[in-house]
Amino acid sequence: MITLQSGDGASAKIALNGAHVVSWIPAGGPEQLFLSRCSVMEPGVAIRGGIPIIFPQFSAWGDLPKHGFARSSLWTYCSSGHADTALFELRATPETQGIWPHIFLAQLRVTLSGKSLDAEFTVHNTDTTEFSFTCALHSYLRVKHVEDVVLTGLQGTHYYDSVTGVPDCIESAPELRIGGQVDRIYMASPAVLELRQPESRTLIVQSGFTDTVVWNPGAVAGAALSDLEPGGYERMLCVESAVIGTPVCLQAGEQWRGSQRMTMM
Repeated sequence: MITLQSGDGASAKIALNGAHVVSWIPAGGPEQLFLSRCSVMEPGVAIRGGIPIIFPQFSAWGDLPKHGFARSSLWTYCSSGHADTALFELRATPETQGIWPHIFLAQLRVTLSGKSLDAEFTVHNTDTTEFSFTCALHSYLRVKHVEDVVLTGLQGTHYYDSVTGVPDCIESAPELRIGGQVDRIYMASPAVLELRQPESRTLIVQSGFTDTVVWNPGAVAGAALSDLEPGGYERMLCVESAVIGTPVCLQAGEQWRGSQRMTMM
């Protein structure tokens, strides 16, 4: 586990398993990320909560294992020389090539800044042929009661409803409220969203990522998740910066970069 600390008191913790941010405490604020108490913190096992890295496939949108392999792979920590920044790398191995036959370098840079957390994900094609992928920063935001949360900025955006299987829905609500199981992929989504709770606001800004996923399993599906604590669905909402609708295609030698900044207001 790597711990970041900024001069103003902000902190973050990142597990080498998945280069997985498991904690973010902004300066003067409480914990902002949800982490299930039932999550198995072992190498090779995906962590339930924090910020999982989804790569090279989102969910079951392809022929690879669900959500790919990055979130359960062991990453390498590269010291940045700064207490508030860390860089992690994942390179192709015989194991990853057995799943996805391409040579790549993936990097995650995590930076603390006052009340903000920046996560920058970069993929380099170090192969001799092109490849394509989908990806996401599957951020679990910690909330007091999900029923009291509103997410603004998505009105008018087209989305795929993964619960009902209905494609090309249009978000009509100026404020999205969570009243049960929600699993939506908002295509070509706005770059700026705001998560509002009765006592706080979180600004979510993405760059490079084209889509946004909003997910909460609800009571029934949540109870079926063995690594989600009882009632855990009430205390989390995933707002994920993603590229899903149009996969990224990289020629040999090219790179792609996407970032997500979360700021406690």
